[in-house]
Amino acid sequence: MALFRRSPKAAAADGPDASDAAVDTAPASHQGPWDVSEVPERGARIDLGSLWVPGVQGMEVRMEVDEKTQRVTGVGIALNGSALQIQAFAAPRREGIWDEIRAEIAESVVKQGGSVDDVPGTFGRELLARLPARTPDGRTGHRPARFIGFDGPRWFLRGVVSGRAAIDVEAALELEAVFGGTVVLRGDDARPPRDLLALALPGGAAPAATTPSEPTLDPLTRGPEITEIH
Repeated sequence: MALFRRSPKAAAADGPDASDAAVDTAPASHQGPWDVSEVPERGARIDLGSLWVPGVQGMEVRMEVDEKTQRVTGVGIALNGSALQIQAFAAPRREGIWDEIRAEIAESVVKQGGSVDDVPGTFGRELLARLPARTPDGRTGHRPARFIGFDGPRWFLRGVVSGRAAIDVEAALELEAVFGGTVVLRGDDARPPRDLLALALPGGAAPAATTPSEPTLDPLTRGPEITEIH
């Protein structure tokens, strides 16, 4: 059972008694994601440094690591045949950066031979993309992905949904609830916009040595992963 506050969309899909299946750990001013100042306690969320991510039975947590610096740069959630990649960044005090980043992602997808639609979604504007991919027989095909984002107070949280949840509304509810239940711990230090907020492995484990790579906002690039099952 998932112990986190689900979006109204998810609760409505489950029926009138769905509220009994989740535990509210934040006020109802919006559906999340949340700043740490908005939640009374971490609760059942997994502590990943700058992010507290809801723990859901059966999900795999895959920490993405910069191969050169050994810095943890992102977290991937695998659940019921779908996946959600989450990254948090610093943002300006007085304005969000999702509009700008969304436009850049769309341009990148199109340049690489994909297609993208900018549409309203659960958390505001999002991108529905068809990313270029190689089929098992060597031909060029496409795979679907959803790019979702949320501008918080001096931070920005980005999610990339892939697998069945990228095209199936019902399949997306669980991962949307994970994204919406995530808490961001930005800190008070000065940071340039788009500076990646540092993540940590669960339990303070150290990443294994790997080969060089650089962290990036490019949604098509992923680093090596360390997996933990819940």
